[in-house]
Amino acid sequence: MPHRVSRHAARVRKNSPDWGKIVAKFHSSSSVIKLGMKRFRYLTLTILTAGLLWLHQSTLWAMPFGLPSEGAAATQEAPAIAPAKEIRGVWLTNVDSDVLFSRTKVDHTLQQLADYHFNTVYPAVWSWGYTLFPSHVAERAIGYKQGLYPDFDDTGRDEALENAQGDRDALLEVVTLAHARHLSVIPWFEFGFMAPAASPLAQRHPDWLTQKRGDLPGARLYQEGDHTRVWLNPFHPEVQQFLLDLVGELMANYAVDGLQLDDHFGLPVEFGYDAYTVNLYRQEHGGQAPPANPLDPEWMQWRADKITQFLDRLFRVVKARRPNAILSVSPNPAHFAYHRYLQDWPRWRELGYVEELIVQVYRNSAESFRQTLRDRDLQRSRQVIPTGIGILTGLRNAPVPISLIRQQVQLAREMGFDGVSFFFYETLWQVAPGETLGDRTRTLQQLFAQPKSPA
Repeated sequence: MPHRVSRHAARVRKNSPDWGKIVAKFHSSSSVIKLGMKRFRYLTLTILTAGLLWLHQSTLWAMPFGLPSEGAAATQEAPAIAPAKEIRGVWLTNVDSDVLFSRTKVDHTLQQLADYHFNTVYPAVWSWGYTLFPSHVAERAIGYKQGLYPDFDDTGRDEALENAQGDRDALLEVVTLAHARHLSVIPWFEFGFMAPAASPLAQRHPDWLTQKRGDLPGARLYQEGDHTRVWLNPFHPEVQQFLLDLVGELMANYAVDGLQLDDHFGLPVEFGYDAYTVNLYRQEHGGQAPPANPLDPEWMQWRADKITQFLDRLFRVVKARRPNAILSVSPNPAHFAYHRYLQDWPRWRELGYVEELIVQVYRNSAESFRQTLRDRDLQRSRQVIPTGIGILTGLRNAPVPISLIRQQVQLAREMGFDGVSFFFYETLWQVAPGETLGDRTRTLQQLFAQPKSPA
């Protein structure tokens, strides 16, 4: 908000009387000297009152949301109370979760979140190489309108499960049922530029894929956990148009409150050695090939800048289709995001593209969590845009103790952040060793004890 403060202060100063000149004129004017003491006191009181009012209004404007004063340290901590418009979010995914697979489950989930005073859901809508909403854009590119069920075993699309869904539109259900409960809906492009190696998308469009240095097909492959992925080339015009069309279709057809991109809206730093990208680099560098070292600073910056340029186009599509929708980003902390995935999100924020930031701070101790929250870029962000913290509540067969979750929420509040989002819904209720389901539900009720305005 500082840019608003400075503009307002300048406008107030421009439109305010120059009290110094008035007082000087008062002292130099013989006509004023002849005024009676009564008029003198009246004029002096008027001047002082107006001046005090101006100062008071300027001070109030400068701190509308409790920002620290100019001389305060960026890491100044705020009281551990929930802000008036706290982000209370949770991610809904189709991975290790069946929450999106039936209207009954969607309805139960959203009612439960409303009962616990959440206010935002981030449902996955682009995952495992498919859309999770009926999409004509996807059907043209992939051959399928949507795919709700991940192909965990690389055995191919489960046609029986998909056909059983019929014409069901899970996203429309989420939007309708969530808004009825005053929950904001910000769809989440979970896979970004990433896709499963065996997906129809990757098989149909090998020319859309980027690669590391080395021989094909191995150079295209990226191992994430147990699953082999590939990466769409963020610099290829057909890839860009595909994603822009998907976003445009989503914004045009659903009354969503925004769009969220995460750490997969980038590129692993070792990638970018495909023929298209190499030729593009040569065109812009007098025929010179990209450095063999993927960590070369100029080569990294060139690729990061290209991703930033594409984000500009995507932001404009969002705003053209749905002006009041926000662009939310949920990356890793800035240093890791840039050096691992070429995501320069502090730059995105400076350019005005990021309107909500939810940084993934998945840490297994309160102290490492606290240290990460002291990061300079995080602290800067919370002073200019709504900035929340992503908290890991568990993974498959790896629950996180509710005591640690409570500590991390409290730390996020103490350090002045605008809220939290939990990854992911089912694990909120997944009991960790030494606790009961009652322990988790009571703590969750206490975390958001009072209803809050929508984020």
